[in-house]
Amino acid sequence: MNFHDSERMAGLLEQAGYEPAADEGDADLIVVNTCSVRERAEDKLYTRLGEIRANGDERGRRPLVAVTGCVAQQEGTALLARSSAIDVIVGTQSLKRLPMLVEQARGAEPVVDINPYDDVSFPLGVARRSDPLKAWITIIEGCNDFCAFCVVPFTRGHERMRPVSDILAEVREAAARGRKEIHLLGQIVNHYQAPDDPSCDFAALLERVNDVECVERIRFASPHPRHVTPRMIAAIRDLPHVCKHVHLPVQSGSTRILSAMRRRHTREEYLELVARLRGEVPNIALSTDMIVGFPGETEADFEETLSLVDAVRYNSMFSFKYSARPNTLASKRMPNDVTDAEKTRRIVELQGRQKQVQTEIHQAAVGQVVAVLVDAVSRKRDWEVSGRTTGNTIVNFPGERAWVGRTIDVRVSEGWPNSLRGDAVCRSK
Repeated sequence: MNFHDSERMAGLLEQAGYEPAADEGDADLIVVNTCSVRERAEDKLYTRLGEIRANGDERGRRPLVAVTGCVAQQEGTALLARSSAIDVIVGTQSLKRLPMLVEQARGAEPVVDINPYDDVSFPLGVARRSDPLKAWITIIEGCNDFCAFCVVPFTRGHERMRPVSDILAEVREAAARGRKEIHLLGQIVNHYQAPDDPSCDFAALLERVNDVECVERIRFASPHPRHVTPRMIAAIRDLPHVCKHVHLPVQSGSTRILSAMRRRHTREEYLELVARLRGEVPNIALSTDMIVGFPGETEADFEETLSLVDAVRYNSMFSFKYSARPNTLASKRMPNDVTDAEKTRRIVELQGRQKQVQTEIHQAAVGQVVAVLVDAVSRKRDWEVSGRTTGNTIVNFPGERAWVGRTIDVRVSEGWPNSLRGDAVCRSK
């Protein structure tokens, strides 16, 4: 979502007459787009602002600096007390006002806009998409779930659905410009219900995007387990362009901790959903998010998380140590009672277990032929290309630069923890 917000802001600035600077020292404006999902992301902001100020002092030329995104929304004017390098603060719901706010800040006091705007639409075609093959398209802004650990409802606002007509227009525009892979984005992406068409839920949206000419692959992030419906599973199973991969955040393997997190599903319900998905969609790839050290997590709770990893056997995982986020229920009412040392021990053990599972899954793929949409040439070896399977697994293999954008059949010869290696057997497209 942040990556796509940056694309949209870049497009707005270009429309206002700005050009990308080849070097930071030549920039008249630097925009720092921020995330506040984890404390470490916030810390990076202050480090970056210090670097910008030091570089400006060294060159004797200070650019205008705008801080945007979730930290801007969360902290507002408090950012000005921590850094004198900031000229503009733009919240998550004010992004399309960025060019106007920048102009207001020239030669004046810092400008701050963290107001809640319900209209978060952007003009069609404004995004300066940096990936030649993939297009990120937001279908929902905000979230109403208020999981106990999550800051998103406070930084992104309440849930707002984009009209399906606007979404499809953006998909068609992206496809016409050569984007073969569409990524639908939403905090709870499968909660989608079109405000302009009562018949269009998330499954129906997948059907309509699947029918857009020149779209070869459709991905989405991130669904919530409790909103996975039989219609959604059938769409993943039956629609040829929908990738056979679901990112299914669980956060913990312990029902007790899931309840404390306000996730509204149990371990048993989650495992039943996994069984349904695998029963309906053969060879579907599953990934997840996991938090260790949530307030009150005991060793027994953590062991349930490890056993869930063994039971589900995820293809990949994003895992984090819990950190308290401002305004959340956990930060207000739950003591952060797991020591950092214990969080570190648990995350290391969890990641080690997941690495073992991934290695076994990838080694079991040796000998198989997989379809790979080539999206890059290796930075180290110009005779090697890489891409992803429909299950989102990275595959590296010898190839030609001209293959980028094509789907190639590859026979897997090696399986590593984070990727596969193989050789092309034919060009399928």
